[in-house]
Amino acid sequence: MELKKIMKTEILLRICAVLDLVLTACLVRLDTQTKRFTFFDRKATFRDLDALQVLVYVATVAAGYNLLQLIKCSVSAAVSFEGNWKGSYLYLAWVCFLLDQIAVYITFMANSAALQASLLAVTGAKDFQWMKLCNTFTRFCVQIGGSLLCGYMACLLMAFTSSISAFNLFRLYSPKRFLLLKGS
Repeated sequence: MELKKIMKTEILLRICAVLDLVLTACLVRLDTQTKRFTFFDRKATFRDLDALQVLVYVATVAAGYNLLQLIKCSVSAAVSFEGNWKGSYLYLAWVCFLLDQIAVYITFMANSAALQASLLAVTGAKDFQWMKLCNTFTRFCVQIGGSLLCGYMACLLMAFTSSISAFNLFRLYSPKRFLLLKGS
């Protein structure tokens, strides 16, 4: 009964993570703002900062990965594992655990890089003669800030999912096996 609650929690966390990641990618990708200057128009898009482009791609791939894991969780919740499944499931549990860890770290890295680049756009850099872009494109910067908040929320949800994945992996090992390994 306890494993069913854990499985339902994992499914709920993955659904929320997919929604947050899709929201992050859409907010960053579709965010544009055009300002009319004296003789020309200047348009701010996600393509102006390489870190925002990377964030869109990473959030999209992470959402796809979590969607695949969600399908796996739904199928494994519907099928009862009985008999001698522990050996083959152990390898799958290791792969899922490692992929969950990789997804969390890469998503966190992409969000942090986008945050750093966005802070540079907010503060500017006098030494390099870079102006503060957010004084000119305020709506664009506010929407990017909201998308970064969604991205970090997705990272947090995926970290919780990764801890459930770790639990699912390490519950397959018996305490007797660890004691035999420890004594060697």
